[in-house]
Amino acid sequence: MPLIYAPRLRSFDYVGYHRYFLTICSFDRVRAFVSDADVGPVVTRLSQTADAYQFSVIAYCLMPDHMHALVAGDHEAADFREFVRIFKQQTAFDWRRCHTTRLWQRGYIEHVLREEEDTLAVARYIIENPLRAGLVTDPLDYSYLGSFTVSVRELLYDVQIQRT
Repeated sequence: MPLIYAPRLRSFDYVGYHRYFLTICSFDRVRAFVSDADVGPVVTRLSQTADAYQFSVIAYCLMPDHMHALVAGDHEAADFREFVRIFKQQTAFDWRRCHTTRLWQRGYIEHVLREEEDTLAVARYIIENPLRAGLVTDPLDYSYLGSFTVSVRELLYDVQIQRT
């Protein structure tokens, strides 16, 4: 069955002060993100690429077979498509130096947040992902989520997740 890719919005340039909810899946949905050794370099590249392409990473979570990120352009020239392209390219290159498999599926899914959409609601969805998957009962116990703008504790407070 051929893969169907989500089309980019034709009337939108993906440049500037916009917020995006990004999902990228591992190739064949392989459980790639299950160890610090595999997740650490991806998180480092996410931070480096976000800085280089003028994006804030409000929240991120690497699940075993995919990643979510909530990012916001910090400059009128912040180019989301280029940010994602370079992030995927660099992490895939890094991955191939240590593994014999591909890291990412082709393409990605993004949702451009509209003015009326709540940033914290999207951050909550991302942070609750390991809870919904049954990986942990407390988000603080999940090592592969965070933010580059606030601490994990601040993020949890901001999105008002009730921990058990």
